[in-house]
Amino acid sequence: MTAAEQHPGPAMPPADGVRPTDGMRPADGMRPADGMRPGGPTPGGPTSGGPTPGGGRPPRRWLKALVVFLLIAIPAGYLVISALQSRNGGEDKAEAASAKGLSAGYPTRVQRRIYDVPVPPYSKKVAFYETNSWKVSSLYVQFVTDRDGLDAFLAKIGTRRSALAEGEVTITGDQAKKVGWQVGAAGHDWAGMVLKQKDPQPKLRITVKFDSPAHPKVYVVSTVTP
Repeated sequence: MTAAEQHPGPAMPPADGVRPTDGMRPADGMRPADGMRPGGPTPGGPTSGGPTPGGGRPPRRWLKALVVFLLIAIPAGYLVISALQSRNGGEDKAEAASAKGLSAGYPTRVQRRIYDVPVPPYSKKVAFYETNSWKVSSLYVQFVTDRDGLDAFLAKIGTRRSALAEGEVTITGDQAKKVGWQVGAAGHDWAGMVLKQKDPQPKLRITVKFDSPAHPKVYVVSTVTP
Protein backbone atom coordinates (compact mmCIF):
# COMPACT_ATOMS: atom_id res chain seq x y z
CA MET A 1 0.00 0.00 0.00
CA THR A 2 1.39 3.37 -1.03
CA ALA A 3 1.54 6.51 1.02
CA ALA A 4 -1.29 8.06 -1.07
CA GLU A 5 -3.56 5.15 -0.28
CA GLN A 6 -2.80 5.42 3.43
CA HIS A 7 -3.50 9.20 3.55
CA PRO A 8 -6.15 10.14 1.00
CA GLY A 9 -6.56 13.80 0.23
CA PRO A 10 -9.73 15.90 0.73
CA ALA A 11 -12.78 15.09 -1.37
CA MET A 12 -13.11 17.10 -4.53
CA PRO A 13 -16.34 19.19 -4.95
CA PRO A 14 -18.63 18.16 -7.80
CA ALA A 15 -18.23 19.98 -11.03
CA ASP A 16 -20.60 22.90 -11.82
CA GLY A 17 -22.36 22.56 -8.46
CA VAL A 18 -23.98 19.24 -9.41
CA ARG A 19 -24.34 16.89 -6.49
CA PRO A 20 -23.74 13.25 -7.23
CA THR A 21 -26.67 10.92 -6.68
CA ASP A 22 -24.60 8.01 -5.31
CA GLY A 23 -24.84 6.11 -8.54
CA MET A 24 -28.72 6.37 -8.69
CA ARG A 25 -28.89 8.60 -11.74
CA PRO A 26 -31.67 7.27 -13.97
CA ALA A 27 -30.66 5.92 -17.27
CA ASP A 28 -31.36 7.90 -20.40
CA GLY A 29 -35.02 7.69 -21.46
CA MET A 30 -36.34 6.52 -18.09
CA ARG A 31 -39.05 8.64 -16.42
CA PRO A 32 -38.58 9.39 -12.72
CA ALA A 33 -41.19 8.06 -10.33
CA ASP A 34 -44.28 10.16 -9.66
CA GLY A 35 -43.62 13.02 -7.29
CA MET A 36 -39.84 12.76 -7.78
CA ARG A 37 -39.57 14.85 -10.95
CA PRO A 38 -37.24 17.81 -10.46
CA GLY A 39 -39.25 20.97 -9.96
CA GLY A 40 -42.54 18.99 -9.47
CA PRO A 41 -44.79 19.05 -6.47
CA THR A 42 -43.57 17.42 -3.33
CA PRO A 43 -45.50 14.55 -1.84
CA GLY A 44 -48.37 15.79 0.32
CA GLY A 45 -48.14 19.30 -1.10
CA PRO A 46 -50.97 21.18 -2.84
CA THR A 47 -51.61 20.28 -6.47
CA SER A 48 -51.62 22.94 -9.14
CA GLY A 49 -54.99 24.49 -10.04
CA GLY A 50 -56.75 23.54 -6.77
CA PRO A 51 -57.85 25.86 -4.01
CA THR A 52 -55.20 26.99 -1.66
CA PRO A 53 -55.71 27.39 2.07
CA GLY A 54 -57.44 30.69 2.74
CA GLY A 55 -58.16 31.18 -0.98
CA GLY A 56 -60.71 29.88 -3.52
CA ARG A 57 -64.10 31.29 -4.57
CA PRO A 58 -66.20 33.01 -1.94
CA PRO A 59 -69.43 31.17 -0.96
CA ARG A 60 -72.43 32.05 -3.17
CA ARG A 61 -74.64 33.48 -0.47
CA TRP A 62 -76.88 35.18 -3.04
CA LEU A 63 -77.77 31.78 -4.53
CA LYS A 64 -78.81 30.42 -1.13
CA ALA A 65 -80.87 33.56 -0.51
CA LEU A 66 -82.59 33.15 -3.89
CA VAL A 67 -83.51 29.54 -3.16
CA VAL A 68 -84.96 30.49 0.23
CA PHE A 69 -86.94 33.34 -1.38
CA LEU A 70 -88.44 31.05 -4.02
CA LEU A 71 -89.39 28.43 -1.43
CA ILE A 72 -91.32 31.12 0.43
CA ALA A 73 -92.70 33.15 -2.49
CA ILE A 74 -94.12 30.34 -4.64
CA PRO A 75 -96.47 28.87 -1.99
CA ALA A 76 -97.47 32.39 -0.98
CA GLY A 77 -98.38 33.14 -4.60
CA TYR A 78 -100.67 30.12 -4.75
CA LEU A 79 -102.36 31.26 -1.55
CA VAL A 80 -103.02 34.72 -3.03
CA ILE A 81 -104.51 33.22 -6.20
CA SER A 82 -106.73 30.90 -4.17
CA ALA A 83 -107.89 33.80 -2.03
CA LEU A 84 -108.82 35.86 -5.11
CA GLN A 85 -110.73 32.97 -6.64
CA SER A 86 -112.66 32.38 -3.42
CA ARG A 87 -114.11 35.90 -3.42
CA ASN A 88 -117.11 34.85 -5.51
CA GLY A 89 -120.51 35.05 -3.88
CA GLY A 90 -121.89 32.26 -1.74
CA GLU A 91 -124.44 31.42 -4.42
CA ASP A 92 -121.78 30.94 -7.08
CA LYS A 93 -119.80 28.70 -4.73
CA ALA A 94 -122.79 26.52 -3.96
CA GLU A 95 -123.71 26.34 -7.62
CA ALA A 96 -120.20 25.36 -8.69
CA ALA A 97 -119.96 22.74 -5.98
CA SER A 98 -123.22 21.03 -6.89
CA ALA A 99 -123.20 21.48 -10.67
CA LYS A 100 -121.28 18.31 -11.32
CA GLY A 101 -123.10 17.55 -14.56
CA LEU A 102 -122.30 20.86 -16.25
CA SER A 103 -119.40 21.10 -18.68
CA ALA A 104 -117.66 24.44 -19.07
CA GLY A 105 -117.79 25.91 -22.57
CA TYR A 106 -120.24 26.35 -25.42
CA PRO A 107 -122.50 23.53 -26.59
CA THR A 108 -121.61 22.22 -30.02
CA ARG A 109 -123.17 23.84 -33.08
CA VAL A 110 -125.30 20.75 -33.62
CA GLN A 111 -126.62 20.92 -30.05
CA ARG A 112 -127.36 24.63 -30.33
CA ARG A 113 -129.26 24.03 -33.58
CA ILE A 114 -131.24 21.00 -32.39
CA TYR A 115 -132.22 22.56 -29.06
CA ASP A 116 -132.55 26.10 -30.45
CA VAL A 117 -130.22 27.72 -27.91
CA PRO A 118 -128.11 30.34 -29.77
CA VAL A 119 -125.68 31.35 -27.01
CA PRO A 120 -124.47 34.91 -27.74
CA PRO A 121 -120.81 35.37 -28.68
CA TYR A 122 -118.42 36.63 -25.98
CA SER A 123 -120.64 35.29 -23.19
CA LYS A 124 -119.07 34.46 -19.83
CA LYS A 125 -119.47 31.50 -17.46
CA VAL A 126 -120.89 29.38 -20.28
CA ALA A 127 -121.69 25.79 -19.32
CA PHE A 128 -124.05 23.06 -20.55
CA TYR A 129 -125.38 19.60 -19.80
CA GLU A 130 -127.34 17.21 -22.03
CA THR A 131 -129.59 14.32 -21.03
CA ASN A 132 -131.05 11.77 -23.42
CA SER A 133 -133.69 9.08 -23.14
CA TRP A 134 -136.08 7.35 -25.50
CA LYS A 135 -138.89 9.65 -24.29
CA VAL A 136 -137.24 13.05 -24.04
CA SER A 137 -133.89 14.82 -24.49
CA SER A 138 -132.90 18.05 -22.75
CA LEU A 139 -130.09 20.57 -22.95
CA TYR A 140 -129.25 22.70 -19.92
CA VAL A 141 -127.35 25.90 -20.70
CA GLN A 142 -126.19 28.84 -18.61
CA PHE A 143 -124.34 31.99 -19.64
CA VAL A 144 -123.71 35.60 -18.63
CA THR A 145 -124.10 38.23 -21.34
CA ASP A 146 -124.84 41.96 -21.66
CA ARG A 147 -128.06 43.79 -22.58
CA ASP A 148 -127.45 43.55 -26.32
CA GLY A 149 -126.50 39.87 -26.04
CA LEU A 150 -129.71 39.06 -24.18
CA ASP A 151 -131.83 40.94 -26.72
CA ALA A 152 -130.07 39.17 -29.60
CA PHE A 153 -130.58 35.77 -27.95
CA LEU A 154 -134.29 36.37 -27.43
CA ALA A 155 -134.73 37.71 -30.96
CA LYS A 156 -133.10 34.63 -32.50
CA ILE A 157 -135.55 32.30 -30.74
CA GLY A 158 -138.49 34.46 -31.83
CA THR A 159 -139.29 36.49 -28.73
CA ARG A 160 -138.28 39.66 -26.91
CA ARG A 161 -137.37 41.00 -23.48
CA SER A 162 -140.93 42.15 -22.75
CA ALA A 163 -142.00 38.48 -22.76
CA LEU A 164 -139.99 37.89 -19.57
CA ALA A 165 -142.34 38.01 -16.58
CA GLU A 166 -140.82 39.76 -13.57
CA GLY A 167 -140.43 37.56 -10.52
CA GLU A 168 -141.15 34.42 -12.57
CA VAL A 169 -138.93 31.34 -12.27
CA THR A 170 -139.87 28.94 -15.05
CA ILE A 171 -137.21 26.24 -14.50
CA THR A 172 -138.61 23.57 -12.20
CA GLY A 173 -137.00 22.53 -8.93
CA ASP A 174 -136.19 19.06 -10.28
CA GLN A 175 -134.50 20.52 -13.34
CA ALA A 176 -132.47 22.97 -11.25
CA LYS A 177 -131.44 20.24 -8.83
CA LYS A 178 -130.16 18.04 -11.64
CA VAL A 179 -127.38 20.51 -12.45
CA GLY A 180 -127.09 22.36 -9.15
CA TRP A 181 -128.67 25.65 -10.19
CA GLN A 182 -129.86 27.96 -7.40
CA VAL A 183 -132.64 29.53 -9.46
CA GLY A 184 -135.51 31.00 -7.49
CA ALA A 185 -133.40 31.82 -4.42
CA ALA A 186 -134.79 34.69 -2.37
CA GLY A 187 -133.17 38.09 -2.51
CA HIS A 188 -132.52 38.06 -6.26
CA ASP A 189 -134.15 39.77 -9.22
CA TRP A 190 -135.65 36.98 -11.36
CA ALA A 191 -137.65 37.01 -14.58
CA GLY A 192 -138.71 34.15 -16.81
CA MET A 193 -140.76 32.76 -19.64
CA VAL A 194 -141.70 29.49 -21.32
CA LEU A 195 -141.41 29.32 -25.09
CA LYS A 196 -143.64 26.62 -26.54
CA GLN A 197 -143.18 25.65 -30.17
CA LYS A 198 -144.72 23.08 -32.46
CA ASP A 199 -143.18 19.64 -32.55
CA PRO A 200 -140.53 18.68 -33.39
CA GLN A 201 -139.22 22.07 -32.27
CA PRO A 202 -138.02 22.23 -28.66
CA LYS A 203 -139.75 23.72 -25.67
CA LEU A 204 -137.61 26.32 -23.86
CA ARG A 205 -137.80 27.30 -20.23
CA ILE A 206 -135.84 30.53 -19.74
CA THR A 207 -135.05 32.16 -16.40
CA VAL A 208 -132.89 35.28 -16.13
CA LYS A 209 -131.24 36.75 -13.03
CA PHE A 210 -131.07 40.54 -13.27
CA ASP A 211 -129.03 41.23 -10.12
CA SER A 212 -126.60 43.01 -12.46
CA PRO A 213 -128.83 44.53 -15.16
CA ALA A 214 -125.84 45.23 -17.38
CA HIS A 215 -124.73 41.58 -17.19
CA PRO A 216 -127.78 39.31 -16.79
CA LYS A 217 -127.27 35.61 -16.14
CA VAL A 218 -129.41 33.35 -18.30
CA TYR A 219 -130.55 29.81 -17.51
CA VAL A 220 -132.15 27.72 -20.25
CA VAL A 221 -133.64 24.23 -20.30
CA SER A 222 -134.52 23.13 -23.81
CA THR A 223 -136.53 19.94 -24.17
CA VAL A 224 -137.05 17.91 -27.32
CA THR A 225 -139.63 15.14 -27.57
CA PRO A 226 -138.81 12.65 -30.34
